[in-house]
Parts: sequence; C-alpha cells; structure tokens
Amino acid sequence: MRLVLHWLRQALVPLLSVICGFIVAGFAVFLSGANPVDALVALFQGAFLERNSVSETLIATIPYIFLGLAVAIGFKAGLFNIGAEGQFYLGAIAGTYVGYSLHGLPAIVHIPLAVAAGMLGGLGYAVIPGVLKARFGAHEVITTIMLNHIALAVSDYLINRGPMGDPHASAPKTPFIQHSAELPILIPNARLHLGLLLALAAVPIVWFLIERTTVGFRLRAVGLNQTAARAAGISVGWTIVLVMAMSGALAGLAGADEVLGVSHFMPPTFSVGYGFDSIAVALVARSNPWGIVPAAFLFGSMRSGAGFMQLQTQVSADLISVVQATVIIFVAAPVMVRWLFRLRERPAIPTPLAAQEGAAV
Repeated sequence: MRLVLHWLRQALVPLLSVICGFIVAGFAVFLSGANPVDALVALFQGAFLERNSVSETLIATIPYIFLGLAVAIGFKAGLFNIGAEGQFYLGAIAGTYVGYSLHGLPAIVHIPLAVAAGMLGGLGYAVIPGVLKARFGAHEVITTIMLNHIALAVSDYLINRGPMGDPHASAPKTPFIQHSAELPILIPNARLHLGLLLALAAVPIVWFLIERTTVGFRLRAVGLNQTAARAAGISVGWTIVLVMAMSGALAGLAGADEVLGVSHFMPPTFSVGYGFDSIAVALVARSNPWGIVPAAFLFGSMRSGAGFMQLQTQVSADLISVVQATVIIFVAAPVMVRWLFRLRERPAIPTPLAAQEGAAV
C-alpha cells in the first residue's frame, strides 16, 4: 500500500504540471480574443468524439510511446538524447527502402525485415554520438542536434534528388511500400494498425531491461555517478554507446512504424516534431516506462485534436506547442509546482543497495 501511495505522489507533480500548462495556454487563448473553454471543448471533441477520432488519437500516440521510451532510456543513463528526431528519420528511410524494394515476400517475412531495418537505421545513427561521447567526450546534446540537421538534409536529398524519389509522382516522395510490408489494420474502416500492440509490448520490455537486468543496473549506475560506476568495474564508455544504440533503435522503430502503418510512403518532410515532443513525454513520465503510456496518450490526444480545434474556434493549432512548452517548464521546476499548490516534499522510500543488485539478473 505504501508503494502505491508513493507512485501516486510521484505522479501528482507531473499531473499538476500538465494542468498548469493548460491554464497558461488558456490565458493565451483569452488574450487572442477567443474563449478558452470553447477551445478546450473543441480539442477534446476532436480527439475523442468525432468519427474515428479515438483511432486517430491512438495512431498519434504510437510514435510518442516509442520515442518517449527512447529518450527515457537515455535519461536513465544520464544522457540527453535530443537526436530522436534524426534517428526517427533514418529509421523511416531504412524501413521505407526495405518496404518498397523487396518484392515477392510474404508479409510474415517482409514486415519483420522492414521493422528490423528501421531499428538498425536509428541504432546506427545513434551510435555516432555515443562513440563521440565515449571516446572523445563530445557532449551528446551538441552532436545529436547537429545530426538532426544532417538527417533532414539526407532525407531531402534521397527523396527530392536522389535514388529514393518516385520519378512518376507529381510531388517529391518515395514509391509506395509493398502491400506485404504494410502493418495489419486492427479495426475495420479505420487506420489503427498493429503498431499500437508493438508499442504497448515495448513498455514492459524496456521496464524489465532497465529494472531487472545487469545491463539496466549498469546504465542506472552510470546515470547516477560515472566515477563510482567506473570504480565498481563498469565500462562507462561501452555503457554509453549501448544506451545510445538502444535509444536509437526505439526511435528508428517509431519512424519505420509511421511508414509501414500509416503513410505507406515517405515525403521529404515527414512527421516533423515527433522527436522533439518526445522529450516532453519522457519528462512528464519522469523517465518511468509505465508512465510513458499516459504521457504519450496525452500528447497524442493534443496532436490529434488540434486540427479540429483550429477549424471550430479559429484558435491556432500551434497553441498545443504552448501547452507542451509550459508543461516542460513546470516539470523541470517541481519546487515551483509544490509551492503553487502548497505540497510538502515527502522522502522517497529507501531501497537497500543489496536489493537493487539482487534485482539485476
């Protein structure tokens, strides 16, 4: 019972941060001359009450789950992977190429190959800043930001002027993937696809990896104190590269999933912003894999309902960015949230070190 109360208290500050984000956004709507209540109602209606809106909200949630997990793994090891956007793009490129270039394969073979290609694309791209960090001490924030720009440029070249462009298309894009590479639809007459089950399955796998394996113990030790981890015999450099590889694989999986499950082709500008929004998802969830699901659902709901809100109330869909930015500010300043709502700081439940080591297998 104490553990349940502890987790509820842990979720309280992120929840209040989200509420504060919506309050600040409401003031922005009011200053623009619109009714904040009408905008909020329209946002909710667009996310949940319109035809197929729940399905579209879940579709928008899927990449947030994968990318939120990707960023959270980095946080656990003390790494700030801002390159999820670039890894997302490279995963989409690799998954798209395998999806349209291989012919005559059954779906049971083609889909895993395309998914694996996406994961390898993101993994390979994330290993670059990992090696630079481990070998030369280059800060991952700087290198991943720069690699994001390179990924966008590579995508633009390959699709606009390079070998992946469809010569028969009126607008720049890749060819459509083969039907055998498309993720199966879960609900008839809707677009919700198998990627949702893959995303939900990834949550317990990542949790088990972080909390119940030797690898997870090492990455948490590196995240807490690199000097102490090195003194305990843990290879800090190898752990950094491994963490970035796992993070990139999840981000690449998100990109491949978007192509294989939703668009079935890739344009030059592809789902811009998912990688950066995932940082907010991981922060709201406090890097807890189980918390990623509700956080991703919240951000997916806002993305899904933003267009309908703009159509109904003339409030710009960019308002969602205001909510996200404000939520990050409040999540990053929990002391301010506790002061605003007069919450007392409670000590965490102590966990003996022996129990943590015994949990690693």
